[in-house]
Amino acid sequence: MGDVRIAIAGLGNCASALIQGTHYYRDSKADEDVSGLMHVDFGGYFPKDLKFVAAFEANEKKIGLDIAEAMWVEPNCCVAFAPDVPKTGVKVLPGPISDGVAPHMRESFFAYDEKEMEAVNILEELKKSKADMLVSYLPVGSAESSRIYAKAALDAGIGYINAIPEFIVSDPKSPIAQAFEKAGIPCAGDDIKSQLGATILHRVLAQLFDKRGLTLENTYQLNIGGNTDFENMQVENRLSSKRISKTEAVTSCVEYELPTKIGPSDYVPFLEDNKVCYISMRSKAFGNLPLDLDLKLSVQDSPNSGGVIIDVARAVKIALDRGIGGELSSISSYSFKHPRYQIDDFEARDRVDEFIAGKRER
Repeated sequence: MGDVRIAIAGLGNCASALIQGTHYYRDSKADEDVSGLMHVDFGGYFPKDLKFVAAFEANEKKIGLDIAEAMWVEPNCCVAFAPDVPKTGVKVLPGPISDGVAPHMRESFFAYDEKEMEAVNILEELKKSKADMLVSYLPVGSAESSRIYAKAALDAGIGYINAIPEFIVSDPKSPIAQAFEKAGIPCAGDDIKSQLGATILHRVLAQLFDKRGLTLENTYQLNIGGNTDFENMQVENRLSSKRISKTEAVTSCVEYELPTKIGPSDYVPFLEDNKVCYISMRSKAFGNLPLDLDLKLSVQDSPNSGGVIIDVARAVKIALDRGIGGELSSISSYSFKHPRYQIDDFEARDRVDEFIAGKRER
């Protein structure tokens, strides 16, 4: 089938988890039940087929290093579940900073000095790398930077995966989304779901309450963590789209107005890449009597989305193989918090399997 050639914008914890995962699962066979993967064989492509051919960063400590070295550099704190990842032969390049580094993060993020270092031409580097697609792992709140990279992918004629809550792919009125459709280039997004994280757990519970005839009165979801994602989101104006994305993912599961409080809550440095989520749901059951649920989820945050991106990348590659362009609805609805179409998660899984079999999206 060939390689799935990936360029990455933002070599942070999520990128580290993705790269480690492709190595960790390199010997997985199609007839095996493998914990941590939703699909071992995805239309003939396997995790080992993912190859990382370019990476763009604003952290001066990572720039110039091999991808497999840079992914361990601070402030990255993703757990090393595959510490023996071999060198790729690909060095990390300086990408444009724009709004990709929040003012309060410049020091702790080790952002390069734009007076001393110049960003590369993204379009030229994407063409040079022969990438099939670009995965955007930029920090939350990178509105302008996200569009710079998306436009570069579009101009390079390669697929685009938007893992962050900037509403680019999901917005049918977005000029960039329309341009991908017109050019016949596949894209998927926005805001990656974890494999079993706060959002999908909250969604499934909301669906369960609804299908069992329970009316939710209110619900909240509070999240704390200690990685750079949570540090970045200490400033409220950088996480407004994140709150919208997470909230709509849950409220779309019911047909009535649901009072909610959902989103990142606090930065706790010593937690590092461990994310702790608290979900509370208040409802009325039979006889209008109260039925309440409270739970806690603790998970390594970045690896929790690694397997999802492995699926998304292979879906985009299949779309490229088949000449399918524009927003990929099945994989977007299954894998992202803010897709263009919010549908039941189990139905979305069925649609992905139909897409793999060639029964959907032409």
